[in-house]
Amino acid sequence: MMKKTLLSLALLSVSSFAFASGHGPHWGYQGEDGAENWGKLHPDFALCATGKNQSPIDITNTLDADTPTITVNYVANGNEVLHNGHTIQVNFAAGSSITLRGNTYQLKQFHFHTPSENLIDGKSYPLEGHLVHADDKGNLAVIGVMFNVGEVNPVLTAAWQNMPNKADTKNTIATPVNALGLLPNNQDYYRFNGSLTTPPCSEGVTWIVMKDAMTASQAQINQFVGAMGHTANNRPVQPVNARPVLK
Repeated sequence: MMKKTLLSLALLSVSSFAFASGHGPHWGYQGEDGAENWGKLHPDFALCATGKNQSPIDITNTLDADTPTITVNYVANGNEVLHNGHTIQVNFAAGSSITLRGNTYQLKQFHFHTPSENLIDGKSYPLEGHLVHADDKGNLAVIGVMFNVGEVNPVLTAAWQNMPNKADTKNTIATPVNALGLLPNNQDYYRFNGSLTTPPCSEGVTWIVMKDAMTASQAQINQFVGAMGHTANNRPVQPVNARPVLK
């Protein structure tokens, strides 16, 4: 029961919907409610200030490792697009999953940050997607994908046709989307232990950041930025501390 409760809280905090909807402490990305003050806003957010395995990070000084192949089993079941006041998020019905080291994680949702939250060798990208997965024990795995400005991304086109422009609203996606179109063909990745990048900044999250970037058009990025009110929604990078970052 405790695991499932923690999972529910974690997924709510990843989506930020509970807090954005007035059911929890308010937080944001600028000013007094900004990321540098999250740990002071509520006791439940303490890890945002005191945690030692926080995300995002600057991915550098990586270690060579035999990283296992990720088996991706995605189907077209992204059926709802949500504006939660902090990001645009596509929610998924059951049926899409990844398998890593014999453990299966169900895809719950994907959402975006601009500019990117994680950096790769100090480089920031104009957009980063997070594909959030959970296993049946409540463990979270997030795939991070960087986006450069370039060709239109068809998944974003399909998902964002119904993008709400007002916080705390959601729309049904008429033709459900498949998240496979957000992943590069070359699925080599960096892996590290981290946290949620939004309050309560819970740790114990497996992070998988793709080495290769995807593309989105400038118009697609502008649409997202406009929906966010033309403000950045990225948490600054956090200290790596003693964590190994594998590649």
